Amino acid sequence: MSIEAAKVAEVVGGERTVGRAVRNAGDLIAAVRAGLPAATVEYVVDAGKMSRTEIDAAILPRKTLARRIKAGMLTADQSDRLIRVAKVIAFAEETFGSPDKAGAWLRRETDPLGGVSPMSLLDTTEGTAQVEQLLTRIAYGVAA
Repeated sequence: MSIEAAKVAEVVGGERTVGRAVRNAGDLIAAVRAGLPAATVEYVVDAGKMSRTEIDAAILPRKTLARRIKAGMLTADQSDRLIRVAKVIAFAEETFGSPDKAGAWLRRETDPLGGVSPMSLLDTTEGTAQVEQLLTRIAYGVAA
């Protein structure tokens, strides 16, 4: 899977929300290591990319989020989890051609993933890899 770093950054609000330009993977890595602004999580929720419940399951618990919002920044680990999920969302949007179709697919239970929704697997690296593999199969027209 090769999704442009700029597309991943757009999922979390782009330059305005991230606080810096993200033109390539190096820029994205630097932003994650520095910690993303907590506003990126709010953007993801407000844009309908993830619900608060999905953020709670895959990125960070609500109480921790409240503390991070007060602090203004996510930790590097929290930022990494957010970008991991944003990368899958960007890939799904590219594969299905629209945010609405991608969102519906991410939340629909699917047999190739053991009858669970792709979104429910994004809390782990291995689960994310399984979702990415399935998206790659779909993108290249291989029977899923």
